[in-house]
Amino acid sequence: MGVSREAGFVSRKKMCSRNPTHETPCTPSGITHNLIWTVLLGRWIEFAKSALALPDDAEGRRLRDSVGDIIMLQAVWFALQNLDELDDAERAVGLDRAQLLIDKHGGVIRNRWCNREMPSMLCELLADAQRQCEVASGRP
Repeated sequence: MGVSREAGFVSRKKMCSRNPTHETPCTPSGITHNLIWTVLLGRWIEFAKSALALPDDAEGRRLRDSVGDIIMLQAVWFALQNLDELDDAERAVGLDRAQLLIDKHGGVIRNRWCNREMPSMLCELLADAQRQCEVASGRP
């Protein structure tokens, strides 16, 4: 999900390369979910703070107003990668919630750019979130 790195996302690979001396091995089984979410939360806070420096023009305001939606879509994208850890009933609910969140936050972003060209990183983020939901649900 390359676009999300631009938007404050940190991948497992990037997280491990940033802290190579961490005692926890940088493998899916070695990194605890709490640590991953803690690192992601820290990155999202940095991203939200950096949005304050956006220009005070229409484009800057649209981006600044979209920060919460961008963070939510990144969180959903990441959470979808771990749905296989849930039992079937929880997985079905998780997929439904993920799709609702993608629709809600993606719709808000699309409405902000109604009749304007949306930045490519946002287009990619929306597509990546939807694609991850489709992959998690077993749709091609």
